[in-house]
Amino acid sequence: MTAGVAETPGIEARGLVKTLGGKRVVDGVDLVCHAGEVVGLLGPNGAGKTTTLRLCHGFLRPDAGTVRIAGYDLATSGDDARRALGVCTQDDTFDGDLTVRGNLAQTARYFRPAIPAVSEHIDRLLEQFGLDEFADRRPETLSGGYRRRLMIARAVVHQPKVVFLDEPTTGLDPQARVGVWELVARLRSEGLAVVLTTHYMDEAERLSDRLVVMQWGRIRATGTTRDLLGDVVGEHVVVVPSGNPGADRVEAWVRARGGRPSLVLSDWHLALDAAGLAAFVVAFPDLRYEVRPPTLDDLFLSLAGEERLQ
Repeated sequence: MTAGVAETPGIEARGLVKTLGGKRVVDGVDLVCHAGEVVGLLGPNGAGKTTTLRLCHGFLRPDAGTVRIAGYDLATSGDDARRALGVCTQDDTFDGDLTVRGNLAQTARYFRPAIPAVSEHIDRLLEQFGLDEFADRRPETLSGGYRRRLMIARAVVHQPKVVFLDEPTTGLDPQARVGVWELVARLRSEGLAVVLTTHYMDEAERLSDRLVVMQWGRIRATGTTRDLLGDVVGEHVVVVPSGNPGADRVEAWVRARGGRPSLVLSDWHLALDAAGLAAFVVAFPDLRYEVRPPTLDDLFLSLAGEERLQ
């Protein structure tokens, strides 16, 4: 929990279960995010991330479990809970017949109690998100980065306590991605609870105060980036070019120890703890290799290896 966090979580989901098509795709998931905190929800495709988000913002009804938004139970106090949450989907869903300002104003009309001085509020939002010069243009005329800004602005136009961002920078160029990152950091500084999904590992590491990793519909690990890498990947990653003399023995050595090496392009990537690294040095005294700290990309490679073994 970050400093100054409120007692009541922005979102508190407990024991979520959902079966779709005869398969349990969410299996006892807990997800908590506090005010002023960004939680990154990560996992391979099919891990249950999107279904979990849909359960949390009410697009799907759970088979079991509870969701509370800003203290309101989504099942029994739905109007209050939905008033306190905002959702930015992965796809642009603008009304093409309305201007940028018109899209924000139309969304604001859906919520009760009504937003006071809504016109002035939208003006401030347009300026805050760098959209004021485009206020009277149609959304489809904007660049991808500014369309994402508008999607996020629309998600928070009603001043929610929680905002869900699903893949907020997919398809954006580096400069536009950084612009979105700055907006997310601003939302956190203003006290929103932010839950985001992303496949960009640098984005997850830069933005998230805490990470939640899903696999097979369950929470595999949660914590800071450093905690997760230590728990799931290990302390070190050894990189061995597969063309090096003796490299053909590396895969067999790792598997004999119960590990799962990953072949990335033409390099073996081996996740090892301190004892494993010491044993590797002894086993391959003449082999050329690199030792580096693990990254979130290594975490995904590790999870993908586990998926293949199932």
